[in-house]
Order: sequence, then structure tokens, then C-alpha cells
Amino acid sequence: MKKENLRDNMTNKELVINMLAELSTKEISETSNPETMTEHEDVARRGGNIAREARLKLEAETGKKVVSPLNAKGVLKIESDNKNSNEPDKINE
Repeated sequence: MKKENLRDNMTNKELVINMLAELSTKEISETSNPETMTEHEDVARRGGNIAREARLKLEAETGKKVVSPLNAKGVLKIESDNKNSNEPDKINE
């Protein structure tokens, strides 16, 4: 990855879980107002644990992994290829 953002290579599910971790960490930080590095690390772990629990529950309910070996561009290409293969062949007039 040279000029791409890491998020450009994440699926929607991965993005949502990541955003949950960030939001949870931010909210916990605002509530607890950490001052030391150790306190900041604790807040980060707690926020990450919330997202981890959500990921594990979603995987248990659906039987599907949230983290994918594919990236978003690969998923979009597969979906595009599938869509195009279902279209009838166009005949040039």
C-alpha cells in the first residue's frame, strides 16, 4: 500500500467494528479523563474490548467471520464480476 488508506482495504463489517472501537475508546476517555500513559492504555484496552465482544457475538450469531482475508476492493470486484456475468450478452448492431 503506497498511496492508499488502510480503511480502503477494509470490508464494511471491519470498518464498523473499527469505528465502534474508536468511538468506545473516545467515550470512555472523555468519562474517565486519563492522565498517565498507563491510564490511556487501560482506556484503549477497554474500548477495544467492547468492539471485540461485539465482533465475537456477531460471529457467533451469523457463523461468519468479520475479519476477511479480502480487502474492500477485492470484494467490490467480485460483486461487480458477478453482476456482469448475470447480465445478458449485448449484441452490437
